[in-house]
Amino acid sequence: MARRGKKKGRPISGWLILDKPVGMGSTDAVSKIKWLFQAEKAGHAGTLDPLASGMLPIALGEATKTVPYVQDGAKVYRFTVAWGEERSTDDLEGPVTKSSDKRPSEEEVRALLPKYTGVIMQTPPQFSAIKIAGERAYDLAREGETVDIPAREVEIGRLDIVSHDAGKTEFEIECGKGTYVRSIARDMGRDLECFGHVASLRRTEVDPFTAEDFVRLEDLEAALPPRPADDEAPTMPFAERFKAIDAFLVDTGAALECLPQVAVNDDAATRIRLGNPVVVRGRDAPIEAEEACVTARGRLVAIGAIEQGMFKPKRVFGG
Repeated sequence: MARRGKKKGRPISGWLILDKPVGMGSTDAVSKIKWLFQAEKAGHAGTLDPLASGMLPIALGEATKTVPYVQDGAKVYRFTVAWGEERSTDDLEGPVTKSSDKRPSEEEVRALLPKYTGVIMQTPPQFSAIKIAGERAYDLAREGETVDIPAREVEIGRLDIVSHDAGKTEFEIECGKGTYVRSIARDMGRDLECFGHVASLRRTEVDPFTAEDFVRLEDLEAALPPRPADDEAPTMPFAERFKAIDAFLVDTGAALECLPQVAVNDDAATRIRLGNPVVVRGRDAPIEAEEACVTARGRLVAIGAIEQGMFKPKRVFGG
């Protein structure tokens, strides 16, 4: 008897900008979105801790090819540091490891901000996804090991105080890839000699997406009609069932706003999708570009390089 093939899901593509709730892990969020959309494949652009809320860009289908461009984008967070305690995880999850009765003034905190702005060296938390000798740091930390995590260079565009009151300071930060907000809270607490940890964390932007793109999980669930039982006939066509939820998706090409854009006609698009180079024309078409994206009729065709006016595709997208 022939084995039945596993259902692969729908070939749906685009970005879903989820407003992730506190308590949900990034991997669980991706699985949930993939299930809701019945998508063939899905992935996220930048882990968000379970205790954090906010923007988790999730790529579906061919949008997964553009994940690196979103991961490299600047990110904006709102976070609150509670002064007086350092914790093993540098947030509320871990036990207190150091404490102090001292509470810094707003002036003391503000005077420290220039040290944490620009290109700085930062040591990731013990409980992080950094790999040490092939193992995740958080796995080693859970086993009781203290590992030597080397400091690395990160870039912080700005760090502003939003409010300061009753032993807590709320900040807004714009930072680059690989920055750990928990490390900032830990290090500032040590500099101020009062210790500190992140009490709340929310990611509000991941370039090129903004809060206007946010979608809540409950809105997605409400947009999807109940599934028929296994012994019931569908009450609506398959494509119609997903019409409302698909409307929440952002076009795949939105992730590539950082690249030069070149429009081509249908014939050139066909040749590019077959892996062939084409000459790019137009007053604004670049002669040279390490990376550029090509569109046809407003739809993403490929990412590639332009050399002497010739576009050479590296990653192609379906029509």
